[in-house]
Amino acid sequence: MHEECGVFGVWAPGSDVARMTCFGLQALQHRGQESAGIAVGDGRAICVEKNLGLVTQVFDEASLSALKGMLTVGHVRYSTSGGGAWEMAQPHLASIEDVPFALAHNGTLTNTEELRAHLDELRIPLMAGTDSELAAKLIAHLTCQTHHLREGIAQAMERIRGAYAMVVCTAEALYAFRDPYGIRPLVLGELPDERGWVISSETCGLDIVGARFVREVAPGEILRVNGEGIASSLGRAPKPRASCIFEYVYFARPDSVIDGQNVYAARQACGRILATEAPAQADLVLGVPDSGVPAALGFANESGIPYADGIVKNRYVGRTFIQPTQEMRQLGIRLKLNPLPDVIGGKRCVVIDDSVVRGNTSKKLVAMLRAAGAAEVHLRITSPQILWPCYYGIDTDTREQLIAANKTLEEMCAWMGADSLAFLSLEGLREAVSGVEHPGFCEACFTGIYPER
Repeated sequence: MHEECGVFGVWAPGSDVARMTCFGLQALQHRGQESAGIAVGDGRAICVEKNLGLVTQVFDEASLSALKGMLTVGHVRYSTSGGGAWEMAQPHLASIEDVPFALAHNGTLTNTEELRAHLDELRIPLMAGTDSELAAKLIAHLTCQTHHLREGIAQAMERIRGAYAMVVCTAEALYAFRDPYGIRPLVLGELPDERGWVISSETCGLDIVGARFVREVAPGEILRVNGEGIASSLGRAPKPRASCIFEYVYFARPDSVIDGQNVYAARQACGRILATEAPAQADLVLGVPDSGVPAALGFANESGIPYADGIVKNRYVGRTFIQPTQEMRQLGIRLKLNPLPDVIGGKRCVVIDDSVVRGNTSKKLVAMLRAAGAAEVHLRITSPQILWPCYYGIDTDTREQLIAANKTLEEMCAWMGADSLAFLSLEGLREAVSGVEHPGFCEACFTGIYPER
């Protein structure tokens, strides 16, 4: 399973907003590694720098020094719509008559064909064809009709469907808005000494630039920040809350707080609850880095089985455009994970991972652990079985892709080569995130009940 995209925005006249946004995007790098981009407004025009690659591959001192202004929007991308070509990199530029603006989007729209047909009828050209570009062009068209960007955004929110947390900048104002279900996270922060405002997909983005968390951007809300201050309006009436519960399982960084719930604490609670729901006789508890480690600590504390760092993650080699050859694959190249034989050799191991989607990663993991000398491998998964595809930003399009939708628990365990396999119950996951300030989650990948299609 791949990460979501990450969005970031700053309004801070007199500050180095491009550099601040670069740091913010690095904090959100876990949400997307295909491309990165920053758009800067200086009061008169907008300048955009974007390219394929990690944030540190796209930006350097020279490029950041050239991005001068008072406000920005930034984006790191994992492609949920449109593929991985340069044209799909964000922020997307559009124009309201001759006035440009830039848009960055986290999420996936579900009525793209309808929107594309509508823009085709209006003879509005598209370059990338992504759902994010569709949203940008629709907002531009509606703003030309209403003559107010906030009204154009509000009318676009009435027409688009699916998951979206978006930030937009003109040359002199920053906007942020969120779908009425609040599926994807988006937060507002304030810089010290009232120097300005920050919008981020996660609170870890606020932390890295020293911004104080103020609040979540509410579902259906439009925020505008400019020289007059910060203003809030309702773009679309909020629906029953349906925040993605998988943010706590996998997507978010462990040091983030979403809707009042610390992600690290939620993952540790998942492991603790899983230890009571699916105990195992073992010598060691191992966590699959990174998201499985807090849960493994929770499992170890609850079960009394010692925790060990028996799996090392290479955080750099796997995030590259340099792909291994087939010969290298046959040699067993390990781009991301490597077990430690001295730790796990001869041991019965409980292995804690966050999820099973297609099952291929789990199967390879079990084989690696056995090759490293593990006597037994007991897989414990800190989410329920993923039985239904996600249409809101995760790369699962059909049930045929999901192993749990096509095999029994026993068949999955045998296919993966594990000694036992168990998943956290949905009730257990809900208990683990009971610190959330609202009662509603999107659990569609587990239940098949979608907030909106």
